[in-house]
Amino acid sequence: MRLFILGVGHKMPGWIETAFAEYAKRMPPELRIELKEIKPEQRSNSRTAETVMAAEAQRIDAALPRGCRLVCLDERGQDLTTMRLAQSLTVWQQDGRDVAFVIGGADGLDPTLKSRADTLIRLSSLTLPHGMVRVLLAEQLYRAWSINANHPYHRV
Repeated sequence: MRLFILGVGHKMPGWIETAFAEYAKRMPPELRIELKEIKPEQRSNSRTAETVMAAEAQRIDAALPRGCRLVCLDERGQDLTTMRLAQSLTVWQQDGRDVAFVIGGADGLDPTLKSRADTLIRLSSLTLPHGMVRVLLAEQLYRAWSINANHPYHRV
């Protein structure tokens, strides 16, 4: 099973790439994290947020692995604890499908994409920079794996 993080945005600062790579490389071979960057839609005064999100949704759809479990990050999503994420990770591994976590662009995610999601989650009630979300999500996935594997990284 693979974990994909699809993030709208590109050209992240070096510290974001370094931090993301650190957590991604810690994952075991049977549960790799792969990042797919989605080019953001060009914004202009003549385009509404809805048209921008719809265009980005098409790019996201094209990058989604076939048959994957779709988990969209959204401010109104389920507020998971780390322990609950670890439990979900176990269930997802038993299911065997790849899991794609989708981080939207500046305007968020298209409502039709969110309506197709298997799960909506949020990482925080705070508004976070999109690059930071990549890092936090990768760290939490590593932490969830470490809980399930009884690895000493997570301390209660």
